Amino acid sequence: MWIDTHCHLDAGEFEADRDAVAQAARASGVERIVIPAVARENFDAVRSLAHRIEGGVYALGIHPLFTPRASEADLAALRGEIEASLSDPRFIGIGEIGLDYFVPGLDDARQRFFYDAQLKLAREFDLPVICHVRKSQDLVLKGLRRFAVKCGIAHAFNGSFQQAHALIDQGMRLGFGGNVTFERSRQIRRLAAELPLEAIVVETDAPDIPPSWRYKQRNTPDQVPRIGSIIAELRGIGVHELQIGTTANAHAALPRLARACA
Repeated sequence: MWIDTHCHLDAGEFEADRDAVAQAARASGVERIVIPAVARENFDAVRSLAHRIEGGVYALGIHPLFTPRASEADLAALRGEIEASLSDPRFIGIGEIGLDYFVPGLDDARQRFFYDAQLKLAREFDLPVICHVRKSQDLVLKGLRRFAVKCGIAHAFNGSFQQAHALIDQGMRLGFGGNVTFERSRQIRRLAAELPLEAIVVETDAPDIPPSWRYKQRNTPDQVPRIGSIIAELRGIGVHELQIGTTANAHAALPRLARACA
């Protein structure tokens, strides 16, 4: 089976055909879709959606781009939601959290405050994290080390080999998606080709980061198998080997995922 380890299926772009998109993913061989939250306002949405679609699972967290309007009350709510979700087999971790130094105007101290607070929750509840690492790989890693979080996914990884290996040594897997399908994305393609297979998971970030054949169009989780075939081609291995490997990696990165929807 294939796993889409990062898909914002609750996004407004799927309002008209969300169930059909989920069904198309299932038909393509994508048997698990990880739906991360981005703010307190969509905690209920990702949970209910994960329970509604076959193979859906969810994570809860506050995305760095949503920190400008987040509050400490949101962190308290997140803690309560995590406690309440521990018995839910479709709850798989904390995310999407992290840091972003690409989007201008974000307050650095505020981002770090929310990131650190959520890492504390990950440590307290022994949960994996799904991290946003855009232009922030070193500082995200520093936080993981400081709070001894040793399991999860660095989503949409686009750093150096040195940063990749440091995250891998910390116990993280690295997410690769649509960007790897563009020939001009030479660094990402080199990473996908040369990093240990055990470090790689496949994702879409749908509706964002569409593959080359959907440039400037909406991305969807049924694109995972074709993205996976590109990664397999870059690595010089069979698609089935890549599929088996990345599925095992997703289970290792998100241990509750292996038990979800059983």
